[in-house]
Amino acid sequence: MARTRSTSRRLPAGIALPATIRTSTRAPFLQVVKTAVAMIVAWAVASVFVHGELPIFATIAALLVVQPSVNQSVGRAIERSLGVIGGVVVAYLIGLAFGTNSWIVLLAVVVSVLLAWALRLTPGTANQVPITAMLVLAIGASDPEYALARIVETVLGAAVGVIVNVAIVPPVLTAPAREAVVAVGTEIASTLDRLADALTTRHTRGELDALLIEARLLRPMEAKAQSAITAADESLSLNPRQRKHRVYLEHDQRLFDSLRPLINRTLGMTRAYHDHYDDSLAGEPTIHAIADELHRAAHDLRLLARDPDEPVAEPGTETAGIPVLTAPLTVATPDPRHWVLIGSLVEDMRRIHVEIAGDDASSG
Repeated sequence: MARTRSTSRRLPAGIALPATIRTSTRAPFLQVVKTAVAMIVAWAVASVFVHGELPIFATIAALLVVQPSVNQSVGRAIERSLGVIGGVVVAYLIGLAFGTNSWIVLLAVVVSVLLAWALRLTPGTANQVPITAMLVLAIGASDPEYALARIVETVLGAAVGVIVNVAIVPPVLTAPAREAVVAVGTEIASTLDRLADALTTRHTRGELDALLIEARLLRPMEAKAQSAITAADESLSLNPRQRKHRVYLEHDQRLFDSLRPLINRTLGMTRAYHDHYDDSLAGEPTIHAIADELHRAAHDLRLLARDPDEPVAEPGTETAGIPVLTAPLTVATPDPRHWVLIGSLVEDMRRIHVEIAGDDASSG
């Protein structure tokens, strides 16, 4: 009974285990097809050029080399080839020195790990060296012909993986980058609208905290957009389809660079309002003018950050597709309790105006 209760207590951890071995998204089906094609072709090609053994090394190389981008495939092919060459050399030399005793497999693995560390190899290459050494000693013999055949076989499989990844719709990841950048611009505009609405009404401390928390969500969105742009740029490296997609990525990069200062301004304004809020702020005339300018800035920012392939607006929508941001407002003398906050908001509003309009004509 005690053993049964102990098993029951451990059951929740066992149930949670599958979550650690599954991802929230899956690879595109095309990627799976390309990997399967690469493995089949690698097996067939290696069988023609290398005789006497099943072309396991070629098939494994093709499996590992087909990556989400051509650039990654080339890098993985180099890592795989160098790792196999290193592992085969280590296995051959140790087998030549110590014979075919079973304990030399462990010795080869240890030596391979130390060698990879000493040479500062990349993780992919460093892992491949001991794995190859172990497989060569465990599956085959330690004669020169066998070692050379495994090297040739691996290089063939890696080359097939790269060729298949290039030949069958080489992946381009510019669309996720554009979606992430446009999402950042849209969320900045929404944050400006929320702040504008908040300026003219009274709030509890919990509502102010929620306003600041929502604004802070811009940071993870910024990081996601940066990662998406980096992945898109990598997907275009060595990609034969890169020419027509590079123009779009450069546009998205420039847009993202222009949005990053706006994130700082928006967070700064929200933080200042959160920290210096009191119930009498809503009665300040300048606060209402600032709120109106924030709505205008959000409108113009949506125009700036829209996907250029989408229509500007629905027909008949008033001011849609037309910039409406005005010049910086004239500030009435505020209550002494509010002048620091109002001054901060006005200065950030001026900078937002300059950054969205793309000129500094109104800064004087």
